[in-house]
Amino acid sequence: MTPAQFQARVKKGTVPPATLLLGPEAYERRRIKDALLGTVPADAVSQHDLAELTLAEILDDARSLSLFASERLIWIVNAELALPRARAAAADDEEGDSASAAGGGDAAPLAAYLKDPTPGVTLVFEAIRHDFEGEDKRKQDRVRKFYAAIPDVVELEKYAPQEARREAESLIRQAGFRMDPAALDLLIEALGAEIARVAVEIEKLSLFAGNRAIGVEDIAALVPDARATTIFALVNALGRRDRARALGILDTLTREGEYLPLALAFLSTQFRMALVAREAGLKSSQQIQGHFSRLGVAMWGSRAEQVYQTVGKFNKPQLERALGLIYKADKGLRDARPDDRIVMETFIMELVS
Repeated sequence: MTPAQFQARVKKGTVPPATLLLGPEAYERRRIKDALLGTVPADAVSQHDLAELTLAEILDDARSLSLFASERLIWIVNAELALPRARAAAADDEEGDSASAAGGGDAAPLAAYLKDPTPGVTLVFEAIRHDFEGEDKRKQDRVRKFYAAIPDVVELEKYAPQEARREAESLIRQAGFRMDPAALDLLIEALGAEIARVAVEIEKLSLFAGNRAIGVEDIAALVPDARATTIFALVNALGRRDRARALGILDTLTREGEYLPLALAFLSTQFRMALVAREAGLKSSQQIQGHFSRLGVAMWGSRAEQVYQTVGKFNKPQLERALGLIYKADKGLRDARPDDRIVMETFIMELVS
């Protein structure tokens, strides 16, 4: 089911008793959540984390009747952590996320609940760690199989660049300002077509625009971390072992005049933070942000989300190997008269081999 199809069902008032949101697209997930929040009173909404509770405990809550509301929305995050420990360990010896989860166990209670769900209660399971491509697809299929008792699965696939551009054009019209086509192209490319980020930047740009059109210079001035986001897209491509996409992003960085040793330094920081987060057993972007804040490392929520996603794409040996290759590439960039692009291309080829 597509996000649009699910939202149409919500508008018609035919919300299923349980829904699985599958995939990393944050923008559509937010729209679905907003739509569902409009169907129940504010005090009838609760959120549970399968890193903290078992699936059985959450279903017990769903069976309990509320004294104050006939309809309830229960939003469950980290749905991947309900998978049985043995299956997760067999699939990936280093995939410690599922193995250490509080909710790891059997799907039978969910199947039993859905045979006779509590009237008026809507369960939404959020499984956002894995993408629809490469190595992630195998892990995602395992999640889908575990939740097979839920017939209503919404696939949250990332926007293609052209889809992101069309949605951005719609958001700009709604915001009531103008943007030069070249500036919009730059915004989409710089943010890697991540429509959730694009929507946030469009909201900020609408406050700045006034009666004039936003140009390329405005994007450069008002989206200062755009290149860092493009480098993060490189991390994602490397995590999917998508060599063509990774080399394409490297080409974008080169054309934008990115200083490649600086890009490599960002990659190093990203992988080091991900390794720290994995070794500390952190299970969400909020935990990552809090952990690094306690260590005295300032971190924005968006950066914590990036680190969290990197943890989901690389196991511990892969992170350690990546850091070793980064060290090798850094030495190459320091050699006399190096060709920075060739050094980076070699790094990418070795990492995805």
